[in-house]
Amino acid sequence: MYVSLSTTTAPVEDLTFLLHKHPARAHTRKLSVGAVSVVCTELTDERCTVALALEVDPIGLLRGQGAAMESFTLGQYVNDRPYVASSLLTGAIRGVYGTALAGNCEARPDKVAEPLDLEVHLPTVACADGAQLIRRLFEPLGWTVSASALPLDPEVPEWGDSEIFDVTLTGSAVLQVALQQLTILLPVLDDAKHYWVDQTENDKLLRHGGEWLAAHPERGLILRRFLRHQRDLIAAVDEANEADGVGAQAAGDPDGAAQTDARRPSLARERRDAVHAELTRLGAASVLDMGCGQGALLAPLARDPRIKRLVGADVSARALAQAARRLGLDGASDGAADGAPEAIREKVGLIQSSLTYRDDRLRGFDAMVLMEVIEHLDPERVPVLEQTVFAEARPSHVIVTTPNIEYNAAYPGLAPGELRNHDHRFEWTRAEFAAWADRVALAHGYSVVLAGIGPTVDGLGSATQMATFTRGGTK
Repeated sequence: MYVSLSTTTAPVEDLTFLLHKHPARAHTRKLSVGAVSVVCTELTDERCTVALALEVDPIGLLRGQGAAMESFTLGQYVNDRPYVASSLLTGAIRGVYGTALAGNCEARPDKVAEPLDLEVHLPTVACADGAQLIRRLFEPLGWTVSASALPLDPEVPEWGDSEIFDVTLTGSAVLQVALQQLTILLPVLDDAKHYWVDQTENDKLLRHGGEWLAAHPERGLILRRFLRHQRDLIAAVDEANEADGVGAQAAGDPDGAAQTDARRPSLARERRDAVHAELTRLGAASVLDMGCGQGALLAPLARDPRIKRLVGADVSARALAQAARRLGLDGASDGAADGAPEAIREKVGLIQSSLTYRDDRLRGFDAMVLMEVIEHLDPERVPVLEQTVFAEARPSHVIVTTPNIEYNAAYPGLAPGELRNHDHRFEWTRAEFAAWADRVALAHGYSVVLAGIGPTVDGLGSATQMATFTRGGTK
């Protein structure tokens, strides 16, 4: 796989200084997935071109986590991974252009922040969504995009075009920003990564996204794909942006809002605040967060002195480990080297459990929260959840939040009928959710009250719908 950077901004040799690559020799480096080489292929008075070529080791790639993403055994050996621009190429860019990515250049410090007339050539870009998505991602950033589909086989033209594109970007940009945009957007086009995605990807987004990502009209799509559709990671990015005063309402962001009012918090934040407020209204002193993920809701609840006992449960041991780090239960936290305060350690617990199996540890709580959980179950497993929660655990209160599929029409980034998350098995309309809630409440001796969370659109309702069940109460 290959990418070249060219400039016509005089003096053109500044490009080699900014990239920290001597034009008279080839630069090579071994990576875990292969070997990368950087060569200055053109240097005249008018134009300079520096090319990066990554030769992927297919067997080395097979040993990595990229192989685990293939759906069949032969697919681990026969695929386009060694050839198309993807997360493999962005890893190489970070590996050999790391100093330029950081915006450092001792030899030309005055040139680091100056825009250059740039041409970026990527001869093999994988994009199943076509040239339109390539333009949607790069044109709002000021690039002129040329994207031509490559034939499946030049010798058999009747087979038509492939999903691989020859892409050229031209425009004026600061080199550091151009590299940052490539490292973020190439995996978004490919919608895949060759390594496991975790909290470190959030750090890359926050470090390399800068102002250009916050204002991008496809911010929601970029976050979803770059973070491999992991809602907890997406919510964590929104939290960090909110702390920096950056809005999360770019159009098409299902965890943001359809409006562009930067003063409004993200939908993820509004949802957590609404659930927290409901727990306060109910006077819940002991709370079980089922499907707690990485602890997005647990963190504010842990700081609430009115909650005396707090347990997070999730089927994923990895998610629980990340929640423990977030809460400072693993010995260290962001706030203190020795982890969470003793008061929080005493009241917060984490357990591995599932909503589809009986577990006596789920009993005895004032309130159980299922925040954006139920839609991840196959529809035929929902009755099992009902039995586990309402018949066996039987907390005094149950709070359930789930997307309102009708509201999806407000997201330009979603096609008609498309669910908000690739891992969702279904999403309910308001009528369907109300019917389910009424049936469950009647069957198990609960009353139920429905509410909306987040932005509201006439005829579509609120982005999120919430049901609060109270055992033996009155509706």
